[in-house]
Amino acid sequence: MTNPVRLRKRLLEAEATTSAGTDREINIVGCAAIAFSSESPAHPTEHLFDGHSGPGATRWISARPDTVERVIVEFDEPQSISRLVYEVEETARERTQEVHVEVSENGGRTYRQILVQEYNFSPRGATYQREELCFNLLQVSRLRLTIVPNKNGSGTATLTTLRLFG
Repeated sequence: MTNPVRLRKRLLEAEATTSAGTDREINIVGCAAIAFSSESPAHPTEHLFDGHSGPGATRWISARPDTVERVIVEFDEPQSISRLVYEVEETARERTQEVHVEVSENGGRTYRQILVQEYNFSPRGATYQREELCFNLLQVSRLRLTIVPNKNGSGTATLTTLRLFG
């Protein structure tokens, strides 16, 4: 009888659980300042970081309709970012909102684009979108989101939540 083959193996599901579990959420409120171009008094920037998520959650909304807006996370110390999670919800209007995500490694002097994503919203159909993206970003000093609320249709820039993991 021959010796059984000594196969090196691992369960993929266990790897996925382990790798996701090792990400630490970056406490944005504790380690960064937030710069923004506009906020509605009823839907301030704080809502992006209040821990609420999903359809119907609190959210940031611009005070200016049909205006391109920016939200910039200005880290106190450079951060490594492995994952970015953000949500967008629109229940009232049919429109296309576009989100650009850029990073700076030199305090905001220059930015590098890492994502452009657009969302088509329709009150009779798609009203909510959640993005979870993996990156290998090192020494990020600024994270800038540019929101184009009306690429197609009319509307106001909005984001429901923003979470970063290192």
